[in-house]
Amino acid sequence: MAPTTVRRSPYKDLLQPALQRRFISTVLFLIAIVYIQAVYLSSWDSFFWTWFPLGPTGVRAVLLLVCGLIIIILRISQYHVGLRTADSAFANFAKHALQFQTAETAVSYTVSAYIFSQLYLWSLPKEAGLEWITYFAPDRARLNEKAIYFTAHILILGLVQAWTHLSNDVDRLSLGVVKAKKNGTGGGAGEAEDKVPIYAKLWSIIKPLAMTAFNRALYALAVSGIVYPFFLRSIVWRVMVFFLRPIYNLPRTNMLPVSLPFSLWSIVRCFTASLLLLLLWSAANTAFSILLAKEPLKDGKPLTNDSRDPNGSLLNGLKSKKLPIQGFALWELAFIARDFPDRRKAIYEDIDRKDGPMWSHVYTICLKVLKDMESRIDSFGKPAQPAAPPAVATLAPKQRTTAPPSDEPIFIRTPPKKSFRAEVEKGLSQVVTAPGQKSQLSPIAKKALTTTKQQLLSAQKEVTGSDDPQGLLQDLALWVVKYPFGWPFRHEYNRRLTICVLGTPYGEASIIMNAAFALGQLAVHSLAEDKYGNVQRDIAAIIRTLTTATRKLETFKDTLGTHWTDVDSKRECPEVEVILETLRETLASVVEAFGPYARDLRLTLTDMRLAREAAGVERGHDFLPSSAVMG
Repeated sequence: MAPTTVRRSPYKDLLQPALQRRFISTVLFLIAIVYIQAVYLSSWDSFFWTWFPLGPTGVRAVLLLVCGLIIIILRISQYHVGLRTADSAFANFAKHALQFQTAETAVSYTVSAYIFSQLYLWSLPKEAGLEWITYFAPDRARLNEKAIYFTAHILILGLVQAWTHLSNDVDRLSLGVVKAKKNGTGGGAGEAEDKVPIYAKLWSIIKPLAMTAFNRALYALAVSGIVYPFFLRSIVWRVMVFFLRPIYNLPRTNMLPVSLPFSLWSIVRCFTASLLLLLLWSAANTAFSILLAKEPLKDGKPLTNDSRDPNGSLLNGLKSKKLPIQGFALWELAFIARDFPDRRKAIYEDIDRKDGPMWSHVYTICLKVLKDMESRIDSFGKPAQPAAPPAVATLAPKQRTTAPPSDEPIFIRTPPKKSFRAEVEKGLSQVVTAPGQKSQLSPIAKKALTTTKQQLLSAQKEVTGSDDPQGLLQDLALWVVKYPFGWPFRHEYNRRLTICVLGTPYGEASIIMNAAFALGQLAVHSLAEDKYGNVQRDIAAIIRTLTTATRKLETFKDTLGTHWTDVDSKRECPEVEVILETLRETLASVVEAFGPYARDLRLTLTDMRLAREAAGVERGHDFLPSSAVMG
């Protein structure tokens, strides 16, 4: 009887339920925030109806939740893993400004802001003076411009927040990195890096979020105080009168009110509403970023433990072309390599897989991540190689048995006679257009041109100190980028370094770090757990690859020149620094573990010296007698 084939679950089928559970946790946290705000917006006429959810407070909470869910849905549709890499902030803006995601972000925030503005106006008492229609007499209705200004201010706040959302790349999910435990033990509990409960972490960031919201509310108030009176007031007033006149008995005139569109109390209301809405948006964004980027663990165990073929599902995620899925899979592999001996042994002992041993796949994928980084460094500054044209199969020509037909014309035409006029015109045109002929300008024009050129060159030399024709333009560009408004055009050191090391359009440092860490941990633990000895055949290649990657990255980081627009010349790049630190620590752990067996692994003295120099460790006992046995 043929053996039953075990169905391998795709990694995304295991990751998706985990992300859905985290989405529910995000919504629960958001419900707590909106309920507090709904209670705050109550009229407080009755203590019972102030907090009772089956009443006006519950309706307000539901509408506030809709405002937050709009942002959560936006995050789900646009989340990505990795930094948006570009040479400058302006290049980044030009790349993403005209995409559909930009318009989607602006629309989502403005719709959420409009719903909140009308909910806030509905929750205010009549004494606030922010109703849409005011009555001077039972039959004399007038449009209240303070309500118009309040709504316009909240909509402007939505646009400001959309700009902040895009410029700060809030849609990015920052994946974590697994690091070696301080006590040096591999552990087996699968404990998370952070001992603080996730909800405690969320509540702890409320205060920083409130400070940020306070500053941003003041900024939005200043923007709307300038934009509305000078650019929007007349248009918005005419539009609102046009739409509300059929409903209410408004005057037929479209003249603007003589009074200001805002008062001191309406400004206070605008600021309070802005603060509440910004807190709601910030809480939704922060909860989504923290909860969805949790460790790929379920009840302290790897996600793939629930699969019928854990190694196969993990391998499916490691081979994924989608950056988020591969990032979570490498993150889980790093946890397995550090904390789960049973899963490590399963990787070592899985040698009967149809497409090759599991260790070979893990080894190849992790090494490919490191070699891709090396290739990006090697290709920096080099012109892109043109794609080779596809080879076209050429058929050998058949041998002729007869002579080919003649190509000569049957009827030979008599050449036309050359006239005297045509010959004269041809001679004159050759004289006029012949190369090397002298200029036909008059002496006066020549003198004026020479004088003007000399004056321009002397003026440029006084300003720039150089006769280079391009010097004046470059100095003007330097003058622009020195000021804050020229910052978007600066090609800063950290941007140029990350685009080379991490790639484009998105680059995730955790993928490189988790791949290197998992490879090193699996190699070190194989001394005691790999009973077949499959790993030791690849130790030499692992050490050499880690050495080359570390040395190449360090050299490139130190020798990368500063662009002429980078006026600050700050040679700092935290993303690349943490990658380099991880490579050194991983290389040091592998060298310390396998140094005594270097001769058996066919590693030369030069290999071990270069590895120790790259890892920053002292020389050890790299060679023992060949009779030493590896576990």
